[in-house]
Amino acid sequence: MPPAGWCLLWLGLVLASVCASLESAAPSNSTTAPLNVLLIIVDDLRPSLGCYGDKLIRSPNIDQLASHSLLFQNAFAQQAVCAPSRVSFLTGRRPDTTRLYDFNSYWRVHAGNFSTIPQYFKENGYVTMSVGKVFHPGISSNYSDDSPYSWSIPPYHPSSEKYENTKTCRGPDGELHANLLCPVDVADVPEGTLPDKQSTEQAIRLLEKTKTSAHPFFLAVGYHKPHIPFRYPKEFQKLYPLENITLAPDPQVPAGLPPVAYNPWMDIRQREDVQALNLSVPYGPIPVDFQRKIRQSYFASISYLDTQVGHLLSALDDLQLANSTIIAFVSDHGRQVMDLVELLSLSPTLVGLAGLHVPPRCPVPSFHVELCREGQSLVKHFRFQDLEDDPSLRGNPRESIAYSQYPRPADSPQWNSDKPSLKDIKIMGYSIRTIDYRYTVWVDFNPHEFLANFSDVHAGELYFVDSDPLQDHNMYNDSQGRDLLRSLMP
Repeated sequence: MPPAGWCLLWLGLVLASVCASLESAAPSNSTTAPLNVLLIIVDDLRPSLGCYGDKLIRSPNIDQLASHSLLFQNAFAQQAVCAPSRVSFLTGRRPDTTRLYDFNSYWRVHAGNFSTIPQYFKENGYVTMSVGKVFHPGISSNYSDDSPYSWSIPPYHPSSEKYENTKTCRGPDGELHANLLCPVDVADVPEGTLPDKQSTEQAIRLLEKTKTSAHPFFLAVGYHKPHIPFRYPKEFQKLYPLENITLAPDPQVPAGLPPVAYNPWMDIRQREDVQALNLSVPYGPIPVDFQRKIRQSYFASISYLDTQVGHLLSALDDLQLANSTIIAFVSDHGRQVMDLVELLSLSPTLVGLAGLHVPPRCPVPSFHVELCREGQSLVKHFRFQDLEDDPSLRGNPRESIAYSQYPRPADSPQWNSDKPSLKDIKIMGYSIRTIDYRYTVWVDFNPHEFLANFSDVHAGELYFVDSDPLQDHNMYNDSQGRDLLRSLMP
C-alpha cells in the first residue's frame, strides 16, 4: 500500500501524450471513507513538460504534481483523434469495439450500450460532474456528453468556447483573423475571458459545494489548450523568446515512410495565417521562422494550461480535499515505470484504486456486454512495498505490448487523410509497440462491416526504437526487419 501523497504520472510517446497523477493512492475499504476522483483531461498535450526533462518548458504546477508521482514513460493512446480516443479510454474499449473512428456516431447506438468510467462511479454512490471538454461534444456523445448515463448533474461548457475558431486573433495588419497563432489580450476577446479560465472557475465552485456533500465525488475537468488554435493570454508568449526556440530534431519526412502513413495536417492548413504561407500539398515544408512561432505558441499554451491546473489543485488543497482525492491528469491525444501501458488501463486502474470492484475482462466479441474492460489494471504499480519485497511482481517489460490504430481514406495523402469519415475509410493502420520496436501494417478495411483484411496489406512500417528512437528509418523491407517479422510468425 503506497503512502499518502504518492501520485501516478503517465506519458504516451507515440500517438498521444498522457499524464496522470495519483494522490493518496491507498485503496479504500469498508472501514475508511471512499476516495474522491478528480480527472483532468487535456487536449493534445505532448511530453513537453519540465517533469519529463524538457528544460525550456515552464510548467511548475504540473512539475510539482509530478515530483511526488509515479511516472509511466511508455503509455499509448488507442487512436490519436479526440472523439475516438476519449470514447475509448472513458469506456475502456478499443476503437474496433466502440466502432468510432471519426466524430459521427454515438457508441451506445452504433456499437453497444457500454458503461463509462463516470457511469460506474455514479452507480456506486458517487456524485459525478463534468466541466469543459471531457467527452468530445456533438453526436459522438449524443449531443449531451453522455447524459444522463455518466453524470449526476448537467455537464458544464464554458460560454466562451464558441469563439475558439472564430476571428478573434489580432494580426499584424490590425485586423481580426481565425489564425493558428492567436495570443490575445483577454480583456479584448468576447466575454473578456477564455474557455479554460471559465472551466477552472466552475470546477472550483463545484469543489466548494462538495464540502457539504455526504457522497464522494467524481469530477472530470476538460481543458482545451494546447489544442489548436493556440489562443492564449499574450503574456505567456513572453516566456518563450523566439531566439530561444529550437526546431524539431527531425523535420524531414522519414526515409522509407509509406505515403499512406503521412499526415498532411489539413486542419492546420485551414487557418488564415497558414493559408497565407501558400504551402504546397501534401509535403510542402513550413518556413523555419514560422516553425519557431508555432513551437513558441504551443509552449506558451502549455504554460497557460499549467496555471489553470495550478489554480485547480490549489483549491483542492485549500478545501482540504487533496489527501482524500485520486487525481488523474490525462491528455487524449516521482518513481519511474518503464512498462508499456495503454490509455485503456485508466478505467480499471481508477476503479481499483478507489476500492471498487474491477469489472471483468471483456470476452471476444463483447458488443453485447455493457460492463467489462479491455485494458489491464495498473494497481500493482502502487503496491510499492510488495514490489520491493518481491521484484517478480513487477513483470517483464519485454512482455508488455501496446496497440493503437488509425484510419485512412486512401494510399496517398489527400484532403481528408487526417480525419476521414467512417464511410470514406478504406485502410486501417494497426500498430504494435513493444519495448524494442514499433510494427505497423496498413490493411484493407471495410467500413460497412467494420472488418480489417490482414491478408491485404497495403504497406508496412518497422522501427527499432533503441537504435532509432525518433523512428526515422523504416526497416519493414530490410533484411533485418524481415528476419524479425519471420520470428514473430506462428
